[in-house]
Amino acid sequence: MKIIRNTILAVVLLSTLQGISQEILTKKEALEVTLENNFGIKIANNNLAIAKNNTSIYNTGFLPTAAISSGANYRRDNQEITRQDGTSTSISGAVTKSYNASLGLNYVIFDGLGRKYNYQQLKETYNLTELQAKETIENTYLQLFTTYFQIARLSENKDNLNEALSISKQRLQRAKYQYEYGQSTRLELLNAEVDVNNDSITLINANQQLSNVKRGLNIILGVEKPVDYVVETEVEFIKIMNFNELQKKTIANNSILKQNEKNIAISEFNIKINKANYLPSLGLNTSYGWNKSENPATSFLAGSTSNGLNAGLSLSWNLFDGGSTKTAVANAKIAVENQQILLEQQRVTIDNNLKTTWENYKNQLFILRAQEKNVLTTQNNFDRTTERYKLGQVTSIEFRQAQINFINSKTAYNNAKFDAKLIELQLLQLSGDILNIKF
Repeated sequence: MKIIRNTILAVVLLSTLQGISQEILTKKEALEVTLENNFGIKIANNNLAIAKNNTSIYNTGFLPTAAISSGANYRRDNQEITRQDGTSTSISGAVTKSYNASLGLNYVIFDGLGRKYNYQQLKETYNLTELQAKETIENTYLQLFTTYFQIARLSENKDNLNEALSISKQRLQRAKYQYEYGQSTRLELLNAEVDVNNDSITLINANQQLSNVKRGLNIILGVEKPVDYVVETEVEFIKIMNFNELQKKTIANNSILKQNEKNIAISEFNIKINKANYLPSLGLNTSYGWNKSENPATSFLAGSTSNGLNAGLSLSWNLFDGGSTKTAVANAKIAVENQQILLEQQRVTIDNNLKTTWENYKNQLFILRAQEKNVLTTQNNFDRTTERYKLGQVTSIEFRQAQINFINSKTAYNNAKFDAKLIELQLLQLSGDILNIKF
């Protein structure tokens, strides 16, 4: 008995504390925090920045290369020379010094258009990365609101459990009075106490589950915050177009399909880049140099200084490379074909998912309307049973069953409501509209 009373007291205290000045985390605020702090979105944005850097003019090969080089040499050795007239000279410790500096410039004038196609491929790669980032954000949207609405679901279910506990405590109080005045047996009192205890335990478990899901939401948000906040529980359904229009939007906007289309474009550029090896390449090189030397007495010249400009053109044409270019082009064509097959496979798969999700959505809306009617029916039944219970016309078991039916119907309606909303979000993701949600 003491354990039961302590359990009831703990539940009441917990509910009271949670009801005091709780922070409300709105859907709009949750979305803003997620877009700013979510780890996956941060990585996607960094990948997008890398792809943007790769499309820079500095990464295309269209610019020339320039380099400065310089050097100095010192040589000290013993020398002996013999001249044509037979005379000779011998020097110990002959020193030779030389200095040089140059500025060189190289530029590829023509490389078979390989640079051009590579640059276009880099731009398509950036577009692909942009679509990948968009898909990451879409998935994060769906993950965020799936968890957010799960918290809302559990919050409303917890309210139902609170209501069930309140009803059970009222019944327990009534059973105590009846037992004290000899109007009921001790068995009725014990049954009421057991029901209160069971409802208390269920509520404690619901509170724990709710806290766990909130911690999961914190990970999606990318922040650490206490789990004493509450969320918005109202649900507004979006007026979704008919299936044919939804199907057209999916084909036009689905992130996965758009990525496959970009992969085809990237693979087609691989063919052109490899074909560029069939053509010659023409390069320009020029340099300006300065050289100075200081020679020992054994040298014909005591020293020399020179400077000047050098320039030249180089042409190369790989007439036959053993068939490696031919093989690369053939493999690139097969890669394009594979990407086209994959695109068709994804179209069939996504269209099938769309049809299945659409049917689930319509069925869930029907279930939602049916559950709404069930709530009205069970509430009416419970109200009538309560009146008859007060008059002693029904047993505590019948009253408890009516109570359970009423609470279960409210929970079922609550679950149906959020299940329908989550399926709606899946439809929006498939059609590429999930990022357009307004709150």
